Order: sequence, then C-alpha cells, then structure tokens
Amino acid sequence: MVLPQLIALLRNPTLRADGEALLFSAKSFAAAMLAYFIALRIGLPRPSWAIVTVYLVSQPTAGASFSRGLYRMMGTLVGALATVAIVPTFANEPVVCSAVLAGWIGLGLFLSLLDRTQRSYAFVLSGYTTSLIGFPAVAAPVAVFDTAIVRVQEIALGILCAVVIHRYVVPRPMTGQFQAKLAATLHDARRLACDVLNTVSESSCRDDRYRMALDMLALRGLATHLPYDPVTTRLRGPTLRTLHDRLAHLLLLLADVEERISLIHAPGMPEELAQLLYRVRRWITLDTPNGRGTEAHRVFQNARSFGHADDATLIDGLVANIARHLAELVGLLHDIERLGAEASATEVFQGAEKTTGYIFHRDPMMAARAGLGAAFGILLGCFFWIWSAWPDGGLAVSVLGVTCALFGNVDAPVPYVRKYMLGSVYGIAISLIYSFTVLPRVFEFWVLIAVLAPAFLFGGSLQARPATAFMALGITLTVPILVGLGPVYGGDFAEAINSSIALLMGVGFGAATMTLFQTVSPDTAINRLLRLGRRDAAYRVRSRVSAKAVWTNLTIDRIALLRPRLGLSARPTTETIDMIVRDLRIGHAVSRLREQFDQLESEPLSAIQLLLLDLAHHFDRGSPSVDELNTQVEELIARIVVGTGAHRHLLDPLIDLRFALSPVQNSEARA
Repeated sequence: MVLPQLIALLRNPTLRADGEALLFSAKSFAAAMLAYFIALRIGLPRPSWAIVTVYLVSQPTAGASFSRGLYRMMGTLVGALATVAIVPTFANEPVVCSAVLAGWIGLGLFLSLLDRTQRSYAFVLSGYTTSLIGFPAVAAPVAVFDTAIVRVQEIALGILCAVVIHRYVVPRPMTGQFQAKLAATLHDARRLACDVLNTVSESSCRDDRYRMALDMLALRGLATHLPYDPVTTRLRGPTLRTLHDRLAHLLLLLADVEERISLIHAPGMPEELAQLLYRVRRWITLDTPNGRGTEAHRVFQNARSFGHADDATLIDGLVANIARHLAELVGLLHDIERLGAEASATEVFQGAEKTTGYIFHRDPMMAARAGLGAAFGILLGCFFWIWSAWPDGGLAVSVLGVTCALFGNVDAPVPYVRKYMLGSVYGIAISLIYSFTVLPRVFEFWVLIAVLAPAFLFGGSLQARPATAFMALGITLTVPILVGLGPVYGGDFAEAINSSIALLMGVGFGAATMTLFQTVSPDTAINRLLRLGRRDAAYRVRSRVSAKAVWTNLTIDRIALLRPRLGLSARPTTETIDMIVRDLRIGHAVSRLREQFDQLESEPLSAIQLLLLDLAHHFDRGSPSVDELNTQVEELIARIVVGTGAHRHLLDPLIDLRFALSPVQNSEARA
C-alpha cells in the first residue's frame, strides 16, 4: 500500500509544481555561480552582471531559455552599438543626450509591441542595455566604449552559462509541454463540436469557444520555442500553420452550425437531414481515432450528397446549406485530428485557402502611445537628475529606463512594477545583511557559494511561479549588484545606502510616470479593438479579395486579446466578443456572395449591389440597421426562390448572410 500512495503523492500537481520550481532554481543558481566563477577567472570587472543575466535569461524549459538567450544577445549587441553611437555624439549636451537615449528606449518598446512574437524580447533588451550603459555614461562619456565592451562580454557569459545548464543538466524540453497543450486543445475542439450538436447551453458553448482562442495564442507562444528545443518534434512549421487555420475555422464554423441545429427538426425539413445529424453525432463520439478516420469519409460523402442550393425551393436551399456546414464540420475535425497526430491531413472540404498560421493583431497607434509615454517619463527623470546634480541620479534614471522597458508592454504595468518594487525591497534588505554581516567573514569561493545559496535558491523558486515571478526579479536582479559580487570585497555602507535609495526612487518614479503616460484602461483597449474590427469589416465588405483565413486568424487573436481585458471591465464578455464574431461571419458571407455575383452571366440583380453598399454603410456609420438589412436579404431570397434559375446559385451565400445577420446578441447594443 505504501508504493501506490507514494506514486499518488508524486503525481500531486502542487507537489510536482514545487519540485519543478526547486529544480529550476537549483539549475539557475548553478548557472549563475558558473558564470560568476568564469568571470572572476578571466578578470571581468563586474561579474555581478553575468549573474543578473543568468536570471533574466533562465526559463523553465530548455527551448525557451535558448531562444530567450539568443534574442537577449541580439538586443544587447544592438543596444550597446546604439549607446556607443549616441553618447559620444552628444557628450557636450547632457539634456540632448538623455533625450536621444530615452527616445531609443521608447523606439525599442514601440517595435516590441508591434512584433508581439518572442523576437520582441530583442527590441526590449536593446532599450534595456542602452539604459544600463548609457545614462551612467552621460556624466562620464569617455569610458562608454570600454563599458559597453565589458558589459557585452559579461552578458554573453551569463547567456552561455544559462543556456548550457538548462539545456544539458536535467533538461525540461518544451516539446512535451507543447504536446500536452496541443492534446488538451484538440480534445476541447471535439468536445465543443459535440456540445454544439447536442444543443448544450448556447451561452456556455460560446464562452468555451472564446476561451479556446486563448489556448491557440498559448500554443503559438509555445511553438515559437520548438526550433530551439533539444527534443525535436515532427510537427513542422507548415503543419502547425495548417493546424491553426483549421482550429480557427472550426471556432467560426461552430457558430454557424449552432444557429442551424434548431432548424433540422423544423416542419418541412426532410427526415434524412435529422438522420445525417445523428450520424455526425455518433461519429464524433467514436472511441478510436482509426474508427473516426474510416467513418469520416462516409459521413462526409453522405452530407455532400444532399441537393445544392440552386435546385428548387427555399427548403431545398436550407437543407443544402445545413448539410454543407455539417460536411465542413466533419472535414475540419478529421483534418485537425490527423494533423495533431503528426500525419498529413487530406483536405476533405472545399474552399480551403493557402495556409497562413497565427496572425497577430498590431496597433501602431497604441504601440506609439506606449513608446512615447516611456520616452517622456524617462526624460522627466533625466531633467530632475541633471537639474538637481544628484550624484546617484544616473543609476536612478538607468533603473527607470529598465523599468519602462521591461514592464511597458502591457496595458496596466503598475501592478507588475509594484511587485517588482516589493521584491527590490526584499533584495535590498538581503543585500545589506550579506554585505555587512555575512561576506566580511567569507574567504573561500566555495564557502561564498554556500552562503549565497539560500537567497538565490529562494528567489529562483519564486521566479518559476507566475504569481511571484515579478517579485522574484526584484530579488535576483538587486542582490548581485548591491552586494557587490566583484573580484574583491567592497563593503561601503554609504554607497550601498545611496545605491538602494537610487534604485527605489528609479522604480517608484517609473511606476508614477507609467501610471500617467503608459496605462490604458480596459474599456479603452476594448473599444479600440472593437473599432478596428469594425473598420476591417467595412473594408472586407468593399474588397473583392477574399483572404478568408487571414481575417479569421486575425479575429481569433483579437478575441484572445479581448477576453482578459473584458474580465477587468463591466462589459459582458460573451456578448461583446459576439460583436466581432458576427462581423467576421458577415464578411465571409459577403465574400462568397460577391464572388458568385461577379460570375453572373445574366443581367445582375441591382438589389444585390444595393445590399452590398448598405452593408458597407452599416459598418461605416451604423445605418441601415441590422433589422433593415435582414429585411433586404429576406426579400432577395424570396425573389431568387420564385424567379428563374439564373440567380439561384446566389441563394446559398444569401442564406449564410441571413444567419450571420441574425442577432445572436442584442442588436441594439451593436448599433
């Protein structure tokens, strides 16, 4: 009985998380001490920077540590070169020099917010490096080149040690974490489809679908590190892009299917349609992937055997439309399962476009606001420093620049800065204890490692936990510098106190300026995303270029951005996201309608042209209303049904448009 209990205990999620945090902390400490030892042996003047770099680069997985180290090295080189170019050029104009350095940091933050991939870390670190090297050099520009060279060497050493330890000492591959997240996401996709077909609560289904957008963003973030992982995966870039396109398409398709399910048992609908729905439900619940794969083609062909929308009556058109969506659902789920199993998926549905993969929402205006806010806040700090002639002002402004660079990529950075500041307070207290109580009694390197271990192991274990990661940074970045882990023991109490005051004032002033210039309220960010979505919808309605996958993937990213912000707002989450989803569905229906309309060989229907124009006006100025557009679409459907067969192929996209316009949420709130 003891062994099963021990196994159950080891599988406890909390215990496993604690074990992983301790392992990460031990590896980070080993890398930091290795970097420190090498820096001392080769005679680097500030080996504490190598220790700081280890903790900035270290990540729980080997792939993430490697990629982060690579991008940090790139950012460090660019930042050092920029500093060496800026400081000597404006050496005789401290205010101008400070303004240019602040502008460079703001530019790095601007570019990082536009990039939104793991590469953005390189842009952040270019500003970070400029702040650390540049502002202290404003008062002593002669030594800036030597300082930059030494700092690059120390940082490169820290990166090398962190990457080697995390990659080769009990490595934790990113591939396993990615595969687990992917398996959970694919399971959720099948469950969501099953819930929709079984008419589970509509609001619950929609909320789960929108939550899945966050999972897709997380998968994109994990996939970025896969090329740097020691364990390779067979899921290559094209496969991952195709898989994302299918998942994004599935989220949209489920909304279409959900609105059509209630019609299947409506009066006038053939019994064969209800039987088709039963077959699709039964296929989804099959236990084995092989069984689902074999049955998928039969179910798909069964759905495709229903008549087309240009056959006869409105009922025929509805039946063909519903069957087409069910066939597409089967094809998507089949493809997703094969792709997730690292097999090549055969497209079994029509209309597939070239794969695009994840597409990030980028907002140059909001990125510029953050970059300019950071630059202005840093410049204010520089004015105070230069005006007051504060001896430690260079350190304070340097910390201010680091704070604005590291935390300026979120809407409300101040809560994170407060955690960092709290960690810095702990770090200062630990540093003072070490500097003037412990280190004066240490004379051997191995004894030094032993006495440093408790503080760094504690900070590293906190860094491995998301809830305390920012506080941990305040400890692990403060202790090495304030303790003065250099070639010889310094122990200047006045210097330590002055540096501590400068550090806290830099972080505190950063929190104040970020509150004024870089904080965006949740409602402001939400309204901005909705306005951009509406603007793109208007363009989409007017454009003759389909780009269905591009717009779908962009909307998925916007949903992922909206969800956490809506959690901080009084606005209803599901109903608000419904707005941009409906715009997306309208745009897809209009694209199909325009494509069919442009292929007309007979005389075009002027009512179609008027409808397309009114749809564009609806997105531009909110008029005509959704109800008026619904009326136009219904009249067009009636004309086509009773008319000649020349325009009957317009019936299916018009039915799609009518469903898309249906007020899933309160249409008055939308207008």
